[in-house]
Amino acid sequence: MGNNNYFEAIEGRRSIYAINNEAVVSEERIQEVINHAVKHTPSAFNSQSARVVVLFGDQHKKLWTITTDTLKAIVPAEHFSSTLDKMNAFGAGYGTVLFFEDQAVVEGLQEQFALYADNFPIWSSHSTGMLQHVIWTSLHVEGLGASLQHYNPLIDDSVKTEWNLPASWKLIAQMPFGNIVAPAGEKQFSPLEDRVKFIK
Repeated sequence: MGNNNYFEAIEGRRSIYAINNEAVVSEERIQEVINHAVKHTPSAFNSQSARVVVLFGDQHKKLWTITTDTLKAIVPAEHFSSTLDKMNAFGAGYGTVLFFEDQAVVEGLQEQFALYADNFPIWSSHSTGMLQHVIWTSLHVEGLGASLQHYNPLIDDSVKTEWNLPASWKLIAQMPFGNIVAPAGEKQFSPLEDRVKFIK
């Protein structure tokens, strides 16, 4: 990918909520893209603390059923219809990427490098943020729409139990993705001169 394509990909990545499960990209290609992102996204001390689970088909739908059931128990009934609409929209997609950070790795670094102990959870957060952006942008390049959701920690225990995941994996975010049914709306930008300073 050339420089122009790289910048176009960054610009084109948007929060897409209207998705369906039309297979515009094969599961094998999605696996390749996500493996590449996980392998090459940087992490502090090369800790490689990121863990990713990709759910397809019925497993993907199961996640949003779990999330719906969890929210139904805590969201007031009069407000639940809009929540249900969101859950159905996410569940209508092709799959979901679950992002985790392995706390065993983070804690191991805290013990090994005690001087930086307070920083390792922060750096872990930086690392997963980069990975989320890389995967999100990569899915966009493949013609898929996605959005980033945070129903953790409400669903953490259910997710770990359902897919038999290690206790040390901390759920950070969920990214439902699929074929784009409707594009994102217009995006407003604050003036860059208020956000960036070039000092010579």
